[in-house]
Amino acid sequence: MYKIGFIGAGNMGYPEIKGAAALLGAGQVTFFEANEERRALVAKELSVTPSASNQELIANSEYVVLVVKPQVAPLVYPELKKALHKNSKIITSMAGISTETILKELPFPVPVIRWMPNTPAMVGEGMTSMSLNGVSADSEEARFAKSLCESFGRCVILPEALMSAACCANGSSPAYVYMMIEALADSVVKYGIPRTTAYELVAQTVLGSAKMVLESGRHPGELKDNVCSPGGTTIAAVEALEASGFRNALFQATDACFKRSEELS
Repeated sequence: MYKIGFIGAGNMGYPEIKGAAALLGAGQVTFFEANEERRALVAKELSVTPSASNQELIANSEYVVLVVKPQVAPLVYPELKKALHKNSKIITSMAGISTETILKELPFPVPVIRWMPNTPAMVGEGMTSMSLNGVSADSEEARFAKSLCESFGRCVILPEALMSAACCANGSSPAYVYMMIEALADSVVKYGIPRTTAYELVAQTVLGSAKMVLESGRHPGELKDNVCSPGGTTIAAVEALEASGFRNALFQATDACFKRSEELS
């Protein structure tokens, strides 16, 4: 019996498998990935033994982690019905799929914990929101799930009703940050800075700024004000961002993300 098995080994599954192997030892971890080439690569890189099928994984794992696209969920539910056992626990990373939806597909109730991680987990800096609908916060299941999240970054626990909002805050938002990094780098490449240097300048600035927010405990507005000298370059740039609807664009992005998450659920 494996401690944990992952269904899916893509961009999100890989760092979760890596974190689990580091936390528990590779012998306690298995996974299944439908793409044979990807399956062989992950097994080799992480020294984790793959399962032959989803059913085999479910039958032989205490924790089953669903790391597949929500559109794939209907293909996984029948396999859960066939192979789920009384000691099974489920962790789901499927965006927009509620624990209630999953429980309706199971042959009998088991603990279900819902995650919303993000791709920076690939470099050990993930941010995961987690809901414990029907699972006690001091239970073994909750403690285990949180320790696993923290093996590839940070973790916060939220009510499930806020998980669609969390998708906007940490699940989808890395894409917006990457777009900002690319655009800001492009804007200085225009003035002659080499592209690789521009990416380094901007990406490290984003990293450092985020660390300031997390470690200083100061309000982002205060940190912003400290950069904006009276009559200086930064306040002129901030004025231009406000005139271009910078904040409103983020609100609209969040609204679109939230709406889609609710549709999926």
